[in-house]
Amino acid sequence: MLRFLPLKLGRLYRCLKLLLVVGLFVILLMNTHNLFASFQKNELTDRRFINLNKCPACFGTSWCRKFMNGQVSFETWGRLRFLDVFNVKNVYFAQYGEPREGTRRVVLKRLGSNQELADIDQKICKRATGRPRCDLIQAIYKTEFARLNGDVRLLTPEVVEGWSDLVHCPSQRLLDRVVRRYAETKDSGSFLLKNLKDTERMQLLMTLAFNPEPLVLQSFPSDEGWPFAKYLGACGRVVAVNYVGEELWSFYNAPWDKRVDLARQLMDIAEQLTNNDFEFALYLLDVSFDNFAVGPRDGKVIVVDGENVLVADKRLIKQNKPENYDLWYESRFEDCDKEACLSFSKESLCNRVTVDHNYYAVCQNLLSRYATWRGTTGGLLHDPPAHIAKDGQLEALLDECTNPKKRYGRFTAAKELRDYLTQLVSSSSATAR
Repeated sequence: MLRFLPLKLGRLYRCLKLLLVVGLFVILLMNTHNLFASFQKNELTDRRFINLNKCPACFGTSWCRKFMNGQVSFETWGRLRFLDVFNVKNVYFAQYGEPREGTRRVVLKRLGSNQELADIDQKICKRATGRPRCDLIQAIYKTEFARLNGDVRLLTPEVVEGWSDLVHCPSQRLLDRVVRRYAETKDSGSFLLKNLKDTERMQLLMTLAFNPEPLVLQSFPSDEGWPFAKYLGACGRVVAVNYVGEELWSFYNAPWDKRVDLARQLMDIAEQLTNNDFEFALYLLDVSFDNFAVGPRDGKVIVVDGENVLVADKRLIKQNKPENYDLWYESRFEDCDKEACLSFSKESLCNRVTVDHNYYAVCQNLLSRYATWRGTTGGLLHDPPAHIAKDGQLEALLDECTNPKKRYGRFTAAKELRDYLTQLVSSSSATAR
């Protein structure tokens, strides 16, 4: 009887697959009118669709003219609203056209799920009126986002500390940088908060509190060599960023040489965000295959989700000298059965000069045998060639980087792993010639 079990399961799978196809066909028939309407209408010119009507309780208006002029439009599948049920993160691909530059691909983000965006409205209302529903535009003028009026000269740490990961432990130097590089104002370049209009100031503070990703991309721009997607602009509650390429997960089964090159770049990103000339440590608190993408032409790895980035000012730490500030901080390995699992102490990230968190995050969640994503384990460096597997050095370095057996072992293993991956990339390049 057991020998018939696989056959029955196969039939069941085919039946379910057929039902799914039939179901989608029925949905298409039921939505035929809406389907044609979707292709004829550019919803990105609709103020309500992009929540421009909720400003200044929004993320910005710098790209509104482009949206309203029809220069931004969804790509084919993005026009079908009934498919939004599968797009939980509210991330869309679109085309942006300029008369002289032609058309290029961009990514549009609502910076949260529908429920998270609804929660923003409720929180604003509760902060202003104590009730979950209200006139949103009137309410935001009664929140702390409006209390920092034009007489306030600087955005200071005591006002925004703890609002989000970006400002979990902010320094004045970081906040001056955020204000000076704020792209949703025509008069950017000044760190004086009073130089912003009231609506711009409220948009800045709301973004800082609810999803600081746009501010991370603006404060640490790709044009200056930071490994983040390029911020383009916003209209209402939709922000536009440059399309980088396919997500890192698409390369999980790429040829070995390609995966080695990507792994080396990931370790380089971990190093750059940890140690740089600006003495800002940017710690990635959410590291998964979905949060990185690879350029189709240059093969460059870029961080495409900057919401959960904690920034610590090493200069301030050295100046204030909190307890144990000069002791190296080692992230504790946690072997869990969940995807993208990390263990860290935000307070330690904020109070230590030397921290191994980024190495740990990349090794555990992306490269090593402990990496788990979409039901698959083994990491980006799975199934190495026989001669590398036999040598054992790669596996040993990955294990020590993920779950170190020696004190400060991860620091040493991370450096040696970067060097080892660089050697592998160089040798494969030499062989290709």
